[in-house]
Amino acid sequence: MHGLGADGHDFEPIVAELELPATLAFRFVFPHAPMRPVTINRGYVMRAWYDVVGDGSEDAAGIRASQARVEALIAREKARGFPAARVVLAGFSQGGAMALHTGLRHPERLPGIIALSCYLPLGDTLAAEASPANRDVPIFMAHGTDDPIIPLDRARRSRDKLTDLGYRVTWREYPMAHSVCDAEVDDLSAWLSAVLGEKGEAR
Repeated sequence: MHGLGADGHDFEPIVAELELPATLAFRFVFPHAPMRPVTINRGYVMRAWYDVVGDGSEDAAGIRASQARVEALIAREKARGFPAARVVLAGFSQGGAMALHTGLRHPERLPGIIALSCYLPLGDTLAAEASPANRDVPIFMAHGTDDPIIPLDRARRSRDKLTDLGYRVTWREYPMAHSVCDAEVDDLSAWLSAVLGEKGEAR
């Protein structure tokens, strides 16, 4: 899932860059967030999984509406022959926030969640809403040390919240801004191969 103002094509190049083994029999799905006015951008209409007000409040209704969209995508993949146990939710920035929010509440066990350059949305409701099926789901979180959009400290607080709740988080920091770097892609490739069964248990 892409970030604010981007679209589903934004991360298509990462498929080749990951260099995943063909034996994984994988497919990638790059959905588009809906078009909506974004308050922090003066109400300009753009692709966004939820609104960003800019005052520290969260658009709970928008987040939950996009959660339903992601759940519908999971259901579609299941209908195509991919069980939930083979569906990894992944996203960057807003998309990463949605991967965390939806994956940790999904009622069926997922093999992993990838959350890049993001934070945990609606963290105060997670303990009550968390799915027992995904209480030990592997989570890959990565962030740039020089991120001007989502400060590193905010991402670290999200990581700490998850670990305090008992989640297994693989955490990585890279010398970059709000972006993705080659070292991150390499680490992500190894982690993804592990959670999908190619190289043993992910750490």
